[in-house]
Amino acid sequence: MSLRIVVCVKYVPDATGDRRFTEDLTTDREAVDGLLSELDEYAVEQALQIAGDADDAEVTVLTVGPEDANDALRKALSMGADKAVHVEDDDLHGTDALGTSLVLAKAIEKTGYDLVICGMASTDGAMGVIPAMLAERLAVPQVTLLSEVAVADGRVTGRRDGDAATEQLEAALPAVVSVTDQSGEARYPSFKGIMAAKKKPVESLDLDDLGLEAEQVGLEGAWTKVDEAVERPARTAGEIVTDEGEGGKQLAEFLAAQKFI
Repeated sequence: MSLRIVVCVKYVPDATGDRRFTEDLTTDREAVDGLLSELDEYAVEQALQIAGDADDAEVTVLTVGPEDANDALRKALSMGADKAVHVEDDDLHGTDALGTSLVLAKAIEKTGYDLVICGMASTDGAMGVIPAMLAERLAVPQVTLLSEVAVADGRVTGRRDGDAATEQLEAALPAVVSVTDQSGEARYPSFKGIMAAKKKPVESLDLDDLGLEAEQVGLEGAWTKVDEAVERPARTAGEIVTDEGEGGKQLAEFLAAQKFI
């Protein structure tokens, strides 16, 4: 039986761009270019490596987002994924992590899976909670923050590197895992892969397809919201101190005033 791997990816604003909020205090995705979250590229890479070591495997990439999020799927497909699923619905605007995990879980159940792979966090929200929420909603084990992962004999194994210790973890499939940016560099899409991606299937789903109501997602269904946002003040010229024997003391006083020491 084919090993079914689903990789959850996210289309995020380019971190090098001028990111802002809209009037409803959600991310303004039209004001800046978007791309596949870099941390999710590691998840795609690990999925492809696992699939390459399996006798028979299929890699599906899944995203929830606006029309432009299709670009993130195409990037993953050009890396080598087999097919993609895009959940797009106007009522998803403003959905928080809890709502996103609900939508992803419904889409994963509809697609079918043995192993779900996520990045350690998104590069915009950076919450890192989606893998755990997914495992809870799917009622399967979670093996998170892995720097090394493998699948064999119906089990997923991996290494988690902490500040003080390294853990060896394993769980029976089906399961949810997340991988860190130490799991191995993601491959660059080849020209052949880019051309092949244009012919790979991308399934489109909306809330009706997943049996969800608008009230369960979006700003209306969100458990967390941004109440206020203040624009970062413009950078001012720094203070120049001429060292006449008191430079060290003045530096210490400055650092103390800023509560750095």
